[in-house]
Amino acid sequence: QKNSCVLPEDLKNFYLMTDGFQMTWSVKTDDTPMPLGSMVINSVSKLCRLGGSSMYTLPSAPTLADLEDDTDEEGNGDKPEKPHFDSRSLIFELDACNGNGKVCLVYKHAEPVVSPDTEIWFLDRALYWHFLTKTFTAYYRLLITHLGLPQWQYAFTSYGVSPQAKQWFNMYKPITINTALLSEEADSFVNKLDPNKVFKSKNKTPVLKKKPPSQPPGSQKSHTSMTSAKTSSLAGNSSRK
Repeated sequence: QKNSCVLPEDLKNFYLMTDGFQMTWSVKTDDTPMPLGSMVINSVSKLCRLGGSSMYTLPSAPTLADLEDDTDEEGNGDKPEKPHFDSRSLIFELDACNGNGKVCLVYKHAEPVVSPDTEIWFLDRALYWHFLTKTFTAYYRLLITHLGLPQWQYAFTSYGVSPQAKQWFNMYKPITINTALLSEEADSFVNKLDPNKVFKSKNKTPVLKKKPPSQPPGSQKSHTSMTSAKTSSLAGNSSRK
């Protein structure tokens, strides 16, 4: 009511379920947890408008609209028209990105009346705009897919993420950071494991254990008869004596 605009249906349904969203996760380095991922959607009370007030409390201080660069070509080719900090657009902050920029909900056509069509844009620290998605639902999926890794929004800019952030991407989201390689070589990330080779049984030569030579039954009988004969002869000799 204050800004004479209506939330998009998907974002409205999101706020009806929960008043904002924040999730962080950490990694262990030397048995010490270090915060790494952060996924944030501001609550309704923190859905602040950008560009409507001065950045400083000094009199005649410049606003974001005064700092806007109008020299960029807009709406050329497939590139969407960029938002404006003046009255032509309404911009609300969804995520402060830990100081790395701002993810914004943008009503690009606010004159003469606010259009219900919205888009999600990323404003970097140099105040350049980068298009993310057309709907909040699509942005929410991006947020979850990128695990809230540091500076993940810069993957959608022309200059990309920083080298430090790229290391975290290579560890946790290698396919995302190597999209160019994936488009060039479709099979580069396909599992090429051949189960026939992995589970192939090797023909091992059986080791034969040597057994002691067994005597034939006839020799055992002859040996037994010889022993009994010797025993009887010895008995006969003792009786003669």
